Amino acid sequence: MKVIVHVTPGARRELVCQVKEHEFGIAVKQKAERNEANTRVQQLIALQYKVAVSDVHFVTGNRGSRKTFEVVR
Repeated sequence: MKVIVHVTPGARRELVCQVKEHEFGIAVKQKAERNEANTRVQQLIALQYKVAVSDVHFVTGNRGSRKTFEVVR
């Protein structure tokens, strides 16, 4: 299933807010450097869907704040 995420890197605290069924707003403490924020978002999506991190694949949006992930169940 595809999951759309709007990411806010460098936030003071982490926050996961579900906007729609498969759309989230996620704030992470990590900066948008060296793929740190994307990695943390991947981990949070895995926790949200109760799957392994290896089952969450990055699809699009590497440099933007709007990203798409594929979750394999």
